[in-house]
Amino acid sequence: MTFLVTGASGNAGGAVVRKLAERGIPGKALLRSERELPEGIELLPGDLNQPATFLSGLEGVSGIFLLSGYAGTEELLAGAKAAGVGRIVLLSSSSVVGTDTDNAIAAYHLATENAVRASGLDWTFLRPNTFMSNTLRWRDQLRAGDEVRVQYPEVAVSTIHPGDIADVAVRALTEDGHAGTAYRLTGPVAVRPAEQVAILAEALGRPLRAVELSREQSRAELLAAMPEPYATAIDGFFGDGIVDETTVTDTVERLTGRPAGTLQEWVAEHAGLFATS
Repeated sequence: MTFLVTGASGNAGGAVVRKLAERGIPGKALLRSERELPEGIELLPGDLNQPATFLSGLEGVSGIFLLSGYAGTEELLAGAKAAGVGRIVLLSSSSVVGTDTDNAIAAYHLATENAVRASGLDWTFLRPNTFMSNTLRWRDQLRAGDEVRVQYPEVAVSTIHPGDIADVAVRALTEDGHAGTAYRLTGPVAVRPAEQVAILAEALGRPLRAVELSREQSRAELLAAMPEPYATAIDGFFGDGIVDETTVTDTVERLTGRPAGTLQEWVAEHAGLFATS
């Protein structure tokens, strides 16, 4: 068995690569450029938007960890089926189970889910909450001082450790019994943004202070950071509550046999990434 990991340089895909290597399972990492990979993981050069750049490398691949929202998804799925790939584990999103999916983010995840369903391949969908690694968006503020501006301060989110997503993904790729299932993945507890800052402060040994933004200020920061359709979608998720990222599920513990990782654990593992020098 060999498994292809798309998005191998990202938080979730990178964690899947490491989990495969830890378990001694052969894998291929789809990357556009060379980078160091764990033992047992082979580089597959290519661009997910252009499947023709790597379809020849699907020979012998049993399953694919796939990201949503890429232009060549249908071509990739057809090529995967022709190459004898058996399973797709798709990294989807909590947005697809919101009360309103007529937004830019939910739309591209749903389109990818529909394409995978129509492919004829076995599929498993992972629908996680916001990643714990999203706290890295505060790095520039930490380098400037001890104040952290937090958006949508009243919304508690059960953020998820990317390693937990990876653990579930590897099980879905390598074990039977997951086909045709969509897993809702969360962390073990919901915390407000100011509480996240407090956890970060304790881990870093710094007197950090959360500055809570109004909804208007939060939306303005989103608009400054990303295209309007995505800013509007996120504003709806947390400002209007169309996505529930507060409720905690037991899916990670049920599938892995251990509790979901905490934000304290993730920050301790990655404290060096918040270095100010």
